[in-house]
Amino acid sequence: MSPLTWAYIGDAVYELYIRKHLIDTTNLKPNKLHKEAIKYVKAGAQAKILETLQNNLTEEEKEVVRRSRNTQTHHLPKNANSTDYMYSTAFEGLIGYLYLTKQDERINEILQKIFINDT
Repeated sequence: MSPLTWAYIGDAVYELYIRKHLIDTTNLKPNKLHKEAIKYVKAGAQAKILETLQNNLTEEEKEVVRRSRNTQTHHLPKNANSTDYMYSTAFEGLIGYLYLTKQDERINEILQKIFINDT
């Protein structure tokens, strides 16, 4: 399967995880929830998350990240630089790969580290 396909589904899985976490841990109204979620889902934040996770990834996961990072996307959001976007695609690719290979426990392990490192 294409790394861009992994990233496509990984984007949705990650955003859903972030939204669920915020709903479970805050009492914010939808507009504030959205603004808070953006802090986690923007390209720069995802690139930083991937950087903090690198030493905790298996060799297989590092290969998925490498393949996803090196994929040509032909798209750059207006609020992201090319390096951040490349690494955010790699992060989403990893989440998507794990989701599609039914490694839900591993997704939870990885995504829990985001909030541990964030506090």
